[in-house]
Amino acid sequence: MGPKAMEKKRKVQDPEPESDDEIAPDFDGALSQSEDEFDSDFDDDKEHEQDGEEESGSEASDDEDDEGSLLSDDIPSDAEGDKAMGKLVLEDEEEELRIEIPGVDPKRPEKDDGEKNYRVEKDANGNERYVYDEIDPVYDSDDSDAQEAPNTIGDIPMSFYDSYPHIGYDINGKKIMRPATKDALDALLDSIEVPKGWTGLTDIHTGNPLNLNDEELELVRRVQMGMIPNDLEDPYPETVEYFTGIEEKMPLSAAPEPKRRFLPSKNEAKKIMKLVRAIREGRILPYKPPEEREKEEEEVEQYFDIWQDEVPTEVNPLHIPAPKLPPPGFDMSYNPPAEYLPTKEEREEWEKLDPEEREKEYLPHKYDSLRKVPGYGEIVKERFERCMDLYLAPRVRKNRLNIDPNSLLPKLPSPSELKPFPTVAQTVFRGHDGRVRSVAIDPTGVAVASGGDDGTVRVWELLTGRQVWSVKLSSEEAVNTVRWRPSKDSFILSAAVGEDVYLMVPTHASVTPALDQASRDVLSAGFGYATNGQTHGAAPGKEPPAKWARPGAKLEDEGVLIRITVRSTVKVINWHRKGDHFATVSPSGQRSSVAIHTLSKHLTQIPFRKLSGLAQTASFHPLRPLFFVATQRTIRCYDLQKLELVKVVQPGAKWISSFDIHPGGDNLIVGSYDKRLLWHDLDLSIRPYKTMRFHSEAVRQVKYHKGGLPLFADASDDGTLQIFHGKVPNDQLENPTIVPVKVLKGHKVVNKLGVLDVDWHPREPWCVSAGADGTIRLWM
Repeated sequence: MGPKAMEKKRKVQDPEPESDDEIAPDFDGALSQSEDEFDSDFDDDKEHEQDGEEESGSEASDDEDDEGSLLSDDIPSDAEGDKAMGKLVLEDEEEELRIEIPGVDPKRPEKDDGEKNYRVEKDANGNERYVYDEIDPVYDSDDSDAQEAPNTIGDIPMSFYDSYPHIGYDINGKKIMRPATKDALDALLDSIEVPKGWTGLTDIHTGNPLNLNDEELELVRRVQMGMIPNDLEDPYPETVEYFTGIEEKMPLSAAPEPKRRFLPSKNEAKKIMKLVRAIREGRILPYKPPEEREKEEEEVEQYFDIWQDEVPTEVNPLHIPAPKLPPPGFDMSYNPPAEYLPTKEEREEWEKLDPEEREKEYLPHKYDSLRKVPGYGEIVKERFERCMDLYLAPRVRKNRLNIDPNSLLPKLPSPSELKPFPTVAQTVFRGHDGRVRSVAIDPTGVAVASGGDDGTVRVWELLTGRQVWSVKLSSEEAVNTVRWRPSKDSFILSAAVGEDVYLMVPTHASVTPALDQASRDVLSAGFGYATNGQTHGAAPGKEPPAKWARPGAKLEDEGVLIRITVRSTVKVINWHRKGDHFATVSPSGQRSSVAIHTLSKHLTQIPFRKLSGLAQTASFHPLRPLFFVATQRTIRCYDLQKLELVKVVQPGAKWISSFDIHPGGDNLIVGSYDKRLLWHDLDLSIRPYKTMRFHSEAVRQVKYHKGGLPLFADASDDGTLQIFHGKVPNDQLENPTIVPVKVLKGHKVVNKLGVLDVDWHPREPWCVSAGADGTIRLWM
């Protein structure tokens, strides 16, 4: 009853606080169940209390019965008791006292001073109770083995008395004082001389050290070891053999042994060989005691400090501040000096330039006062560009690496191993007045045609440099380009002057009368075709894209037979490989910028109704019916049979100046005004395979060698020609080999213009170049 009652008291007195987080997810009916349990416990406590009361009542009744049985005759009532008490006399003082008063022990004498050794108190039922003084035995007392008064606090924890000087109450309700603590000397002696049965614990009821006997210590040890507390029980009884271990000779097990049991197992042999192989290779080592293994490891293992030469570095790199903007100058003032103000011509020139080419993004202005200065319109753009520069340009301090620059260069063959290629200027052709804009070698390789700013077309002997034929086509317009018809059965030259394209048959020592007549017949055949009305002219009331006519008697006598007039200035002429078609490009012609002309029909067609971008140049594929057109940024490839776009090549250049297709048809080179030469592999990607920057000025013209030699060249405004070795392997898995082999210098730069055109000999590794200095040079 005691523990349960105390537990209920603690629950009622110290309820635990509830929290929302600790509520069970399913508490249906839990509260009602807890109330039922609480009522049942309360009823049990009541029953126990009633049982105690009944027991105490029975004890009281028994005492009353005993008292009644003892004094029923002598003390019938209180009055009679008083009379009886008066009759009590001592017969002899030396004799033992008789028990006349109930509850008095005659063996316990009174104190010497005449005081009684007990006192009378009332119990719970109102009856008298005699309480005797406790005996305090001394050293020489016979009762020295008497036990101390038991502590009657029940199951109350001793921690409740930590803040009190006593540790409980005895049976009479007196406080049991806490034993005095020992001093440091006694504690040291106790630690040195450990008494038998000492556990280091303290008895919770008395506060004294707890000493256990041997049996109790043994019991504690067995419990700690997980053994059975009572050693009389056998933890491992003998098992009962339910099944016998003797093999019975049954017919199934009495069969004769199979043959395989007498033959060595192949599977086991494989396993053994694996183990033997592992032992030989050292993957399985024989067993060694740990002591020997540790000794061997200490002897064999060697440790190296890999950071012994390490130089300590800082944890964080030094802060690199952002570059500051340059301080403003005098021209940024609202009232700058007069020498900083631009003139009218300088202002117009600044406005004509592209924003990328301007040195400054503003022009100085002068105002009378600061309040008249308007807001700067470019402030948002400049702030945005500044933020982008700071964001996209990370500032990191990097240590300089000691790397040999030669090791970074690709391993290329020596130029001496890649000969032949042109190296020196063999012949210089002089005769043009002004720039020589275009140059071309005829398919037979004996004559060179050129055109320049003087409006004349000249034909030279290739080896001697002697002029053999000349004609003046215009006195106002320059000859922009000259190109030979790519056929050996004729000797036809085309030239573009302004909006006119002239077809002519020059005279040369190598031109026989039969060849001259054949060339004239080819040019005049188209007039008969047009006379018969078989031409596809323009719609009624609409101007035709080009006019085919004879240039006049004067030019016809000199060999110029046809004049084709288009709508805008022609800059480029490129022939088809069969010689019946040629394309012209007029960058300022908008919709009619690209035109394809048919020589045998005197027919001109405009293939594009609308072209995205300004056309720069165009060319036919050397093997397939494909047509390439280059705008400022891209090169588009069209199928002339299916009349559809096949591919868009993106060189990544800002402004394409020219391009040329390899004789194999799978590669092309692109020159641009931003000083770059780009090689494209058409089967690989639309992006450049190789980008080369060897010139300090714009690249004007690029050309492949059409005679089977792995050479190509480019002409630049810096006055030089760059000769490259470009070998395209037959295996498509191999990449082209591109090696710069020679820089040809000889042309002078005039008005920031250098070499304007270049062309290769059809068979030999020779090339001719046209310069702005008015000369033509043959390089051999």
